[in-house]
Amino acid sequence: MTVEISTVPSIGHLEEPRATQAVDLGAGARLIHTTVGKMDNNCWFLAAPSGDLLLIDAASDSEHLLAVADSVDGKITDVLTTHQHADHVQALEEVLQTTGARHHAPRKDAESLPAPSDEVYGNDEGTPEPLRLAGDFAGMDLTAVELRGHTPGGIAVLATAPEFFSPARAFVGDSLFPGGVGKTNDDGAFMQLLDDVNERILSLPLETVVHPGHGDSTTVGTELPKVDEWRERGW
Repeated sequence: MTVEISTVPSIGHLEEPRATQAVDLGAGARLIHTTVGKMDNNCWFLAAPSGDLLLIDAASDSEHLLAVADSVDGKITDVLTTHQHADHVQALEEVLQTTGARHHAPRKDAESLPAPSDEVYGNDEGTPEPLRLAGDFAGMDLTAVELRGHTPGGIAVLATAPEFFSPARAFVGDSLFPGGVGKTNDDGAFMQLLDDVNERILSLPLETVVHPGHGDSTTVGTELPKVDEWRERGW
């Protein structure tokens, strides 16, 4: 199975499941974006010049995700799960078993995942932790930061690599979307998530591109002015 991948200047909206696009990040690095499943989950592949791939959220449709990797002559060496919700992990076991990739997960969500974790991340202070990757991602600064509220302790991936790409990228799972933070179960969780997103994501440079788990991407500069409105609106 070969996947048709459209090369685009920037990540845009994808209309159909299995639609796939890629952005050239420079020096042989690429960001590949595809959507899968009934909930149109975003799956992200960060492709290093080495050919190694970091897959963020093996949401569903393992056949397609593995075909994306094959179509770019890449090897999935690492899979990171942003949070425990079922729509983000339905292909996780199959992808890990097929590739032998290292699994990275949120510390507080790890026990609820369908596959064991090789590495876990997250601390209440929100201190970014370098990803302990199996693949060769030399020149890329990849860290995990905890975002509490949508689940007990989801994580976002912060990616900076001046040698390859600018601006930086933040892969936030379901913690932040254009127009608001992710779903929470009560007011306390809402305020926790809003505070974490405000302090740990929206404090990044304004040009930072934010890639969520569903729907379109946005930027820190677009969402930051809306925080007071979100806080006033409440849960």
